[in-house]
Amino acid sequence: MKHLLKLQDLSQKEILEILNMADQLKFEKKNGIAHPWLAGKTLGMIFQKSSTRTRVSFEVGMYELGGYALFLSADDLQIGRGEPVQDTARVLSRYLDGIMIRTFSQQEAEDLAAYGSVPVINGLTDYAHPCQVLADLMTIREIKHSFAGRRLCFIGDGNNVANSLIVGAVKMGMAVSIACPKGYCPDAEIMKWAEENGSFLCTEDVREAAKEADVLYTDVWASMGQEREADERRQLFAGVYQINDKVMETARPDAMVLHCLPAHREEEITERVLEAHSAEIFEQAENRLHVQKAVMVKLMGEK
Repeated sequence: MKHLLKLQDLSQKEILEILNMADQLKFEKKNGIAHPWLAGKTLGMIFQKSSTRTRVSFEVGMYELGGYALFLSADDLQIGRGEPVQDTARVLSRYLDGIMIRTFSQQEAEDLAAYGSVPVINGLTDYAHPCQVLADLMTIREIKHSFAGRRLCFIGDGNNVANSLIVGAVKMGMAVSIACPKGYCPDAEIMKWAEENGSFLCTEDVREAAKEADVLYTDVWASMGQEREADERRQLFAGVYQINDKVMETARPDAMVLHCLPAHREEEITERVLEAHSAEIFEQAENRLHVQKAVMVKLMGEK
């Protein structure tokens, strides 16, 4: 494991190693045990998309690991003024021990890794959100204790989170069902891979997808960069692609609910369901910190 660009690049064993390390680091943090795995190391954080959880969790994570995180907005870098990404990668590699990038293009993250000489972490692209889904898997295992025999249902736009959820859940042995409107499905190649490698369903029928689900998951209908489509998407998704009481009745009685946040209450999830499952959702948000620390240790701290 040289980089974390997308979950397709990781084996089941590598995912489990990250989750186990995250559990260890979470235990140590909760019990006041110092873990300066990255003392003296520096992480450059490139943000071309705004963030709450990604920035705070990576910055705090590096501090708790004994290192330093440097925030770099697009306005702070020459990459925002036309410098080729391959030049930025080679320059930053001479200053930093690792790079995290949160941007639009998956290719930009891939190019940073290809031309640089330090580990690159995908903090989010339009195609994938591997850090989020590692935190999701950590949360599912904490609450359900295992992946085998479990069914995960994602309801809403087949976006970057859905793409990574499909890959991560299938690799860990979970059945996956996606409910989304026609034309808003996850990546076609990812769906084909899932059909060939596990139990996978993509349907327009929310109740069919949610039937007997152990985990219900949703995200906003319009992601960053899709603001112009927000009204159109709202009209298409409203009243159907939502986790509500009726959907909860279709899932298993002990089904958990996840949301990668921020949440638009009464759109993709009702206030009632979100608050009833807030403990799970905000544990999921916290786990971004622990799992990203584990990723950084794996990439930047182990010999």
